[in-house]
Amino acid sequence: MLIRIKTSADIPSSEITPEHVYRSRRDFIRVAAAGAVGAVAGTVLSGGGGGVDAQASLAALPNAKRNSAFVVDETVDPLTSYEQITTYNNYYEFGTRKSQPAQNAHILKVRPWTVKVDGLVNKPGDYGLEDLVDFNQLEERVYRHRCVEAWSMVMPFIGVPLSSVLKRVEPRPSATFVEFTTVFRQSEMPLWERAGIELPYIEGLRMDEALHPLTLMAVGLYGKVLPNQCGAPLRVHIPWKYGFKSGKSIVRIRLTDKQPLNTWQLQRADEYGFYANVNPTVPHPRWPQDREQRLPSPFKERKTLMFNGYADQVASLYSGMDLKKFY
Repeated sequence: MLIRIKTSADIPSSEITPEHVYRSRRDFIRVAAAGAVGAVAGTVLSGGGGGVDAQASLAALPNAKRNSAFVVDETVDPLTSYEQITTYNNYYEFGTRKSQPAQNAHILKVRPWTVKVDGLVNKPGDYGLEDLVDFNQLEERVYRHRCVEAWSMVMPFIGVPLSSVLKRVEPRPSATFVEFTTVFRQSEMPLWERAGIELPYIEGLRMDEALHPLTLMAVGLYGKVLPNQCGAPLRVHIPWKYGFKSGKSIVRIRLTDKQPLNTWQLQRADEYGFYANVNPTVPHPRWPQDREQRLPSPFKERKTLMFNGYADQVASLYSGMDLKKFY
């Protein structure tokens, strides 16, 4: 499938507030630490409530290099608006209704941020965000995003390939899986007891999936740093898989030789498998997956594409596998 990049010049001014672009990663970290990412400026803007109003204060990212290999045909897949992306979210620690994460996630403190890397790596340790992600090598990519609940969006993410992050920590040859653990702070997650799932949230990938060029470690969205409800300051995104595979606010990356037991698989193994590849031929036990609702449309009027439209790039990863068994 031919796909085309969305450049920053193509983004309407209504979608991105003009701001100075910070060219060095250290400048970005300094500005973010001053409160551009967190709730401080949001509190000023919204009179103390934070939430969606805080998004106008989010810092611009350094110039991201456009990657023409990772885009969509916008005549078929127009971009979802920034407002829609940031107000319709799954982040159960901040509420199970789609509107609640945007209302509550501003409480989460995302600076400073440390990611523990351990397991089968030659360079384990506690890494600062700027030590894992090269902010001078950020890419702008436009990805389709498909949720297992049958809604979808098109998102202009900014980040680096997960492979570049893993290269820094030097996985050992025996490492065959990557496990991600997301942040869990009860004092900053007021609705965590209503989440209905085991916390902290855990996800995982096979090593070849993690190293695939499509797999992104995202730090930005629509030219700005990630809002908290979208997984600030660091999330993984795997565009050919259902959205629950894309762990938000990652605080640990563990390399292992055993398949991780991800949170939703632990919760409901009959509904959520380890692979979670977008597959219209495998229905969810409570609803079909052959159609999807492309927000903001209220209707399931789109045909679901195998591997979310990325079959040409990733189908070979699963050659010979029964994808109805390994769902």
